[in-house]
Amino acid sequence: GNTTSGDGCSATCQLENTSAICAGIPTVSGTAIKSVLVASGLAHPTYVTAPPLDPNRLFIVEQPGRIRLVKNGALQTTAFLDIGSKVESGGTEQGLLSVAFHPDFENNGFFYVNYTSRTNGGIADGDTVVERYHATPTSDQADPLSAQLVFTVHQPFANHNGGLNLFGPDGMLYVGMGDGGSGGDPMGNGQSDASNLGKLLRVDVSTLPATPQRFAKGLRNPWRYAFDRATGDLYIADVGQNLFEEIDFVPAASLTNGRNYGWNIMEGLHCFNSANFAMPLSTCTMTGLTLPVLDYCHSTSQSGCTGAEATHPTGCSITGGFVYRGCRMPDLRGRYFYSDFCSGFIRSLRGGDPGTAQDHTAALFPGGTLNVSSFGLDARGELYVVHRGGGSDGAVYEIVPGPFSCGDVQGDGVVNIGDALLIAQFDVGARFCSAIPYPTLCDVNGDGACNIGDALRIAQCDVGLIPCAFTCGPFACPAMPSEAMRP
Repeated sequence: GNTTSGDGCSATCQLENTSAICAGIPTVSGTAIKSVLVASGLAHPTYVTAPPLDPNRLFIVEQPGRIRLVKNGALQTTAFLDIGSKVESGGTEQGLLSVAFHPDFENNGFFYVNYTSRTNGGIADGDTVVERYHATPTSDQADPLSAQLVFTVHQPFANHNGGLNLFGPDGMLYVGMGDGGSGGDPMGNGQSDASNLGKLLRVDVSTLPATPQRFAKGLRNPWRYAFDRATGDLYIADVGQNLFEEIDFVPAASLTNGRNYGWNIMEGLHCFNSANFAMPLSTCTMTGLTLPVLDYCHSTSQSGCTGAEATHPTGCSITGGFVYRGCRMPDLRGRYFYSDFCSGFIRSLRGGDPGTAQDHTAALFPGGTLNVSSFGLDARGELYVVHRGGGSDGAVYEIVPGPFSCGDVQGDGVVNIGDALLIAQFDVGARFCSAIPYPTLCDVNGDGACNIGDALRIAQCDVGLIPCAFTCGPFACPAMPSEAMRP
């Protein structure tokens, strides 16, 4: 009920149930896509998500300890939650890493954060903390004093903290935990049945504090993983050591407790060499291991890189995404999207099958790749890409039907005076070329340049003096510089 034409829901309502999740949303056939900017000026964003039945709000996690709110398309000044005083974010991989809203958030107001803590009583600096907070479900600010501890895990090193909280199809909270850090898993946590490190944990949050169940082991740093909302299939993107990045896939029908994903016996599809990280062993015992459906090679080393690995784009730190089950692009439903933090490609595959892979990098970000720290889903299952940035220039983009039109350098789906202004600012030196979201769409004159002449043509089209059907000439800025790396 309470729907308005075009967006399926008024600006103040919640969706009544998931059966009408796509009510009123227009669909576009085909697989052509582009990205549009949702929010910018963010401080090292690490995640984006939304409560299950709230189509009007997005919640963006910032690594220093804030959860920012985008409401009806506008980034709000006041944070939904700020726990920066509790969060240790001094290490590249430390900080506030994710938030998960309870499946019944619209009634109970509970949400669960995952962060590395500053020293706090018996909690040591850098330890993982999973906490529950409360907010009035329709409020734009949570209660910062409502924290209830779910559990903690001691972290022996500053890296490999995992960090994703995600409710599974069984209603339980899943938490990805890295192997404790350093390199090569020196403490053997990945294969240890006595440690919560190197595991995918499963938690019943009905009573707090809770004792996590070790649902799966053999993980190095499962920074991001996902359950397919339609099938329950599990994808785990596990960050590799020196040579290989991997995607693990288990269909829902085969998803049982106790699977072993191989680390540190294996790195990707190769036997890991704890004495020489740069050279795989020729043999190892793989009995009982669930091997990845896909791995690819690091750009800095090609040792042991063969076959399909060698044809996949290289990287250094896989960023797992989600299976698209949104409303707007039905032909993309069922495709799992993923990226790499270092090389910034964006690819997808279907049903855990690498043979179905597609590359979307150029379509989504023709102006240059991003430092993709995460993906996220909104209440309707639409997909978002998170760019970590170098400090206060992080951003979140939505994947929408494409392609872009020539002249749409802002990437907002229209060619208008805003694009002309952006080009004019660049031409007079008031804006760097790298600050133009889509500079390849600038040269509407077709003269190989991006300047005031292009801005004038776009302004003329905006007021109706000339048609807006431009054909762009070749123009490109240098790619964005690499920033901090997540090893």
